[in-house]
Amino acid sequence: MRKGLDLLYKASGGFAALCLFMIAVTIVAQIAGRFFGLTIDSTESGGFFLAGSTFMGMAYTLKSGGHVRVTLLVAKLKGRAAFLSDVWICAFATFGSAFLTWQTMRMVRDSWRFGDLSPGLLAVPFWIPQSVMLIGLAILTIAFADELVLVLRNRVPGYATPHETALEGIEEGE
Repeated sequence: MRKGLDLLYKASGGFAALCLFMIAVTIVAQIAGRFFGLTIDSTESGGFFLAGSTFMGMAYTLKSGGHVRVTLLVAKLKGRAAFLSDVWICAFATFGSAFLTWQTMRMVRDSWRFGDLSPGLLAVPFWIPQSVMLIGLAILTIAFADELVLVLRNRVPGYATPHETALEGIEEGE
């Protein structure tokens, strides 16, 4: 099961990277269109891809330790208090993410039922980009539940793994 979950997180991270690439493609297409006198609106599609990269990348970022954690208070806790705070935080995040996923599912359903279209030149049915958001939130909920199980089993959760920074390994004066 561990390999399957890790593959899910990596796939969602890969899809997030693809969305970032597509933002670049739409911007280049808009620039090229201007050069040839064509109107190509990249604002709307760029926004949809930005939402896709954000929501699909959240679980991967959580599991790889890339989320910003404010550990000012938690770092001072030791033993059972630290364990209980990690359990509470993971449980709260799991239920909060599940609630947000549920509400997003209702929004997607309503957008589909009412035939909501984006107001731009493309007139994309809103349920399509909202579905990507929903899938990303669902994967994030799974990731938080996964973190909770790891904490309850006294294993190191993904959010607690050291995250390599761009400045690591650079010595002063170089």
